[in-house]
Amino acid sequence: MKENQEYIFRILRFDPTADKKPEFGDYRLRTEGALTVLEGLFDILENQDGSLGFRYSCRSEVCGSCAMHINGAYRLACQTQVKNLKSRIVTIRPLAHLPIIKDLVVDMAPFFEKYRMIKPYMEASPDAPEKEFIQSQRKRRKLNEIIDCILCGACHASCTMTLTDPNYLGPAALLKANRFVQDSRDTAAKERLAIVNDENGIWRCHTIFNCQIACPKNLNPTQSIAQLKQKVIIHKLTGRL
Repeated sequence: MKENQEYIFRILRFDPTADKKPEFGDYRLRTEGALTVLEGLFDILENQDGSLGFRYSCRSEVCGSCAMHINGAYRLACQTQVKNLKSRIVTIRPLAHLPIIKDLVVDMAPFFEKYRMIKPYMEASPDAPEKEFIQSQRKRRKLNEIIDCILCGACHASCTMTLTDPNYLGPAALLKANRFVQDSRDTAAKERLAIVNDENGIWRCHTIFNCQIACPKNLNPTQSIAQLKQKVIIHKLTGRL
């Protein structure tokens, strides 16, 4: 027989249209067996407090919608098993450095504004084939460590520079910039390097590695920023990309 477990979900509640300041609300949950944080939030929403606000979509660790601060770390709620937190108290806060819309829902507009600035799309050569652009396995391997970003915002929320400099592009946008700079099929590397070669771009990073620790996909934005710095310097000294 599975043991019946009781947990307390301590959730930061805040509605800026009605509340003066954020406050934590406690909710008790009993479960038999596995329970993800997202499933716990749904249980609270459906059985205890229908006003609870949180964001989700795929429930499969792919979309990044349910990123939040759980027991001291940024995690995906759909990926996080409550039993693995090793605590009966599950403390949940929204992503930091972004305006709270309601409870665990934050306004991602500033995050995606920075993302759009680095032109997050392929710009192919006019001479490229119309149907297929062949890329070697060696060149494709350069993308293996950076292509899986799901834009959850965990790295942005963990970064000290996104807090102190609202104009900083941030680790997610810079990782995405590197994803295209490293892609042999893209022809806009020079333009992207010019965008990130700025005091609000790659040179604002203090190499603290918070973003690497926070990433639920085990990516390394700090490494991508270092690679962009290297590309900028090589291009300036030699003219090569």
